Amino acid sequence: MTKQKYKVIGVMSGTSLDGIDLALVSFNKDSNWTFKISHSETVPYEKEWRLKLSRLVDVTLSELKSIDDAYTVYLANVIANFIKKHNIKNLDAVCSHGHTALHQPEKKYTYQIGNKPGLATLIKQTVVCDFRVEDVALGGQGAPLVPIGDQLLFSEYDFCINLGGFANLSFDKDKTRVAYDICPVNLVLNHYANQLNLDFDAGGTLASKGKIDKNLLQKLNALSFYKTPPPKSLGLEWVHKNIFPVVDSLKLDTNTVLRTFVEHVAIQITSEINTKENASVLVTGGGTYNTFLISRIKSLTKNTISIPSNSIIEYKEALIFGFLGVLKLRKENNCLKSVTGAIHDHSSGLVFHY
Repeated sequence: MTKQKYKVIGVMSGTSLDGIDLALVSFNKDSNWTFKISHSETVPYEKEWRLKLSRLVDVTLSELKSIDDAYTVYLANVIANFIKKHNIKNLDAVCSHGHTALHQPEKKYTYQIGNKPGLATLIKQTVVCDFRVEDVALGGQGAPLVPIGDQLLFSEYDFCINLGGFANLSFDKDKTRVAYDICPVNLVLNHYANQLNLDFDAGGTLASKGKIDKNLLQKLNALSFYKTPPPKSLGLEWVHKNIFPVVDSLKLDTNTVLRTFVEHVAIQITSEINTKENASVLVTGGGTYNTFLISRIKSLTKNTISIPSNSIIEYKEALIFGFLGVLKLRKENNCLKSVTGAIHDHSSGLVFHY
């Protein structure tokens, strides 16, 4: 008989390089899935690792494999410390996303570091990981993977939006789950805040002081990605090719760049959610704390924008990767073809035992 209760740690590292998110979650399967987050924390990246991870698209494959080995050890230490700190016992699994180094689904290629069998050995736990590779091999985008969690854990909302390195969207359409990346968010905002020696623009304060550059806004909104029908996803390489050169060519002051990009994000997000009237919209991810961005989104929509508890804002992706791992252990589909474009639904990921 299949188990109904699971205790797992979900582990997520996003493109915005905030750090490694860890959440201890209990899942219970009754008529519906329910969950409880018992402990959660973000372990910030050391400066050396943040620099290394920000340059992954520029290294050779052999260098990347070497970084992968070192990152696996680093990740194992972070997870082991979390387990020890909270005296966690009787885990069913550690379910880890790893960190995306390369994502080129059009070439049937995606690579997340930290998904090696050695992780299970080092932490002495069953590990479920590498959730994207199989989907890409099946012709999918390998992203976004969170929507099945949105569908099964947050079904009371019409739209689920995550504001991380990228903004992505998930919703039901004609009884089918649809999801895709909308636009970059923190990946770009943090990049320009970094130029002022800040990790990020806290609350969007700098952006709120800037002015919109109409020329830049027009160029950003005209990018072909926004006219491409889903399924579709974005990666670091796309930002390096399509966003930074456009912004940098105009030589604007940083506050103007931040203000204009916030407006761009708000326009792209509301153009998606305004397709339905009187909709409820769940917004999570680190970008939720950018109060100026949230205020711009609210000003451009009549729909209800819901901001949940801090633990869900910050750890929803870690929570859902924990859930994807549970579904994998149950041999149930955790990847939807309607979302990624793969040839069929499937149970994605690898299971490593120590």
